[in-house]
Amino acid sequence: MSAVTLPEGDWIRGISIRQPYAACILAGAKDVENRPGRWRTGWVLLHTSKTIDRPALRLPLIGRTIRDRELVTGAVVGIARVTDCHQDLEGAPLCSQWAHPGAWHLVLADVQELPLPVPARGQVVPWKPTPDLLERVFQQLPDFRP
Repeated sequence: MSAVTLPEGDWIRGISIRQPYAACILAGAKDVENRPGRWRTGWVLLHTSKTIDRPALRLPLIGRTIRDRELVTGAVVGIARVTDCHQDLEGAPLCSQWAHPGAWHLVLADVQELPLPVPARGQVVPWKPTPDLLERVFQQLPDFRP
């Protein structure tokens, strides 16, 4: 396995997402993450919060999407690229079936699931991963090129 040469500087952040929503992103179905404020575009580590939104498990859209998926918590489970961050105009159709009215919509692309979750602590706000965490994550993605 060849080592990935990662860029220097502030090129990636972590985003903490509750389950089962993170599993929906990894399954390739959830293309928008809802946030209360604007985010920058670019690469993010997909980190799962320690709690699971149990009522969401009963929603048909989520149930169909996460069938047979393990709901890992407290770990980095993948990476994605935020390609856009916007709010839909009031009264306009939402940009995705996953979008919430009034929220900022982070449009996700290039989602890659890690073969093995990497235990880590996250934060509600965008957080900067440590070099050690990045090394453990990208050891599992030898073909990744930012």
